[in-house]
Amino acid sequence: MSAATIEAFSLRLKGRGVLSGRVLFAQAPSGRRYRHRRDAPPAGAACGGGFSIALAADVRIAGESARMNAAFIRIGFSGSDMGSSYFLPRLVGVSIASELLLTGRFVGAERALKIGLVSEVVPDARLEAAGQALADDMLATSPLGLRLTKEALGANINASLDEAIALEDRNQILCAMSGDVREGLQAFIEKRPPRFGQR
Repeated sequence: MSAATIEAFSLRLKGRGVLSGRVLFAQAPSGRRYRHRRDAPPAGAACGGGFSIALAADVRIAGESARMNAAFIRIGFSGSDMGSSYFLPRLVGVSIASELLLTGRFVGAERALKIGLVSEVVPDARLEAAGQALADDMLATSPLGLRLTKEALGANINASLDEAIALEDRNQILCAMSGDVREGLQAFIEKRPPRFGQR
C-alpha cells in the first residue's frame, strides 16, 4: 500500500478453535511498526489468537453474542501470546488483564463494554454495518490527519506529557501545510463534505 492509499476491507475468521470470530479492518498508512487502522467487531467466539487479533485493533465493536478469552492458558500454554500481554493491560488495566490472562475466563459482550474492551455492542445482524460505518467515518477524514493521529496514539501511550504535546504540535503543523486544512475549513463554511486530497 502506498503512502497515499487508504483501503477498507473485511476479514472473517470462521470455524471452531483458536481463530474464530469476525474482524473488520480499515487500513491507513503509517510509518510506525503497527501500520494498520483497525476496527475489530467480534461476533461469536474470539479465542486465543482471535482474541489477540481483536486486542490489536484500534476500535472494537462487539455483536451481542460475542465471547472472548485468552484460551492458551487453559491448554497448558501461557495466557500471553500474540501481543495480548501488551495490549490488554493498556485497554482494561492490569488487574482485569491479569484476571483474564491468568484464568482464560470468557468475557461476554456486556462485560466487555463495561470494562472498556469494546466501544459498542450491537445486534449480531448489524455488526458488519456498524463496523463499516465506523470505517467510513475514518476514511472520510484527511488521510494525513488520520495517519498522524494513529501515529500519535501509538507513540504517546508511553510518552511523557511534554513529549505527547510536542508530537501533537508537530502533527498539527504538518496537517496545516498539507492543504487538507484549507479544504476542511472551506467545506465547513460551505456546509458540504470535504474533498480531501492525497488519497
